Amino acid sequence: MSWHFSEQTGSDFWLRKKAAMTFDPLNDVRTVTDLDKFGLFDKSELQTVNVNELAPRGFGNKPRRVFETAGTTGSPCRVVDVTTGKINRIIYHAMLDARGLAEGDALAMVPSGPHAYGNFVAGLLDSWGGNAHFIDFDPRWFKHLSRHSKDTQSYTDHLLNQALLLLRTQTPALLFTTSRLLLALAPRVRRPFAELGLKAVCTGGTTCSAEEVRYLQEEYLKGVSWIDTYGNTLMGHALQGDAHSESPIRAYYLPPPLGFIQVVDPDNWRKEVGRGERGRVLIRTLLEDLFIPNLLERDSAVRASEHPWFPWEGVADIQIYREVGADDIVEGVY
Repeated sequence: MSWHFSEQTGSDFWLRKKAAMTFDPLNDVRTVTDLDKFGLFDKSELQTVNVNELAPRGFGNKPRRVFETAGTTGSPCRVVDVTTGKINRIIYHAMLDARGLAEGDALAMVPSGPHAYGNFVAGLLDSWGGNAHFIDFDPRWFKHLSRHSKDTQSYTDHLLNQALLLLRTQTPALLFTTSRLLLALAPRVRRPFAELGLKAVCTGGTTCSAEEVRYLQEEYLKGVSWIDTYGNTLMGHALQGDAHSESPIRAYYLPPPLGFIQVVDPDNWRKEVGRGERGRVLIRTLLEDLFIPNLLERDSAVRASEHPWFPWEGVADIQIYREVGADDIVEGVY
């Protein structure tokens, strides 16, 4: 609170909001529950605000990047990244290193340009001196085609053909992509991924059903680690906790105190559902370069118990949350 709401270090965006608040965030917000005082965050503000107003003054002239969301529910939101990308890379590197996978080259079939995912992969490979092979990937063009009932298969083929060419000529140890594209790529490869020299597939973005997970693991991913994450540009990475004796399904865990993820009653965002129950995802992002107190996500999930690797609650069985009458959500390859 001191960082985001002091005149010396706070952003113009939050300092302007502070002037209209009926409470003092510097003195009245001491716990995660106190964040309720801010009410729900309207992320549409991030679609129009000048990014210079989002950068905390405390960063001075430190290098920064502007990233945008994929625009799944309309115009993209923009955020400023000064330290978040580095934190995400450190966490993910540690997860790969624990599995003996923090080495080699990577094929990145992920959005780049204004999207954080591509920049994240590039920085991750830099951390151990690996080569990142990227393909051209614009998720917004896919969504544009889908919204206007045009041919999306041609664009999917365009993405897959680029990846197949790289797999024939290069030797990546890691494949970064989305679950939807992984499902489309596997039959085109026509053999187990391990035979290509791949050691791990790292996915994010879209999710898989239990049957799709079984299909990929049994037909194509034997001998290959599959590391999935749940998250987005406004949340960060919720890491996968593998199924274990007390939980037969894999769940995802957002590392506190960088952020908190809760599953709440769709009709009352201040009320959490019980463990094992489904509700709507609520995130609270508490980063130096991004503060979002209470954001209702477009996803529903099951509230999951703690994991042996992660001693805090998580979320499982992620699905798109559809409000009555909502027609602006376009699911695609990302």
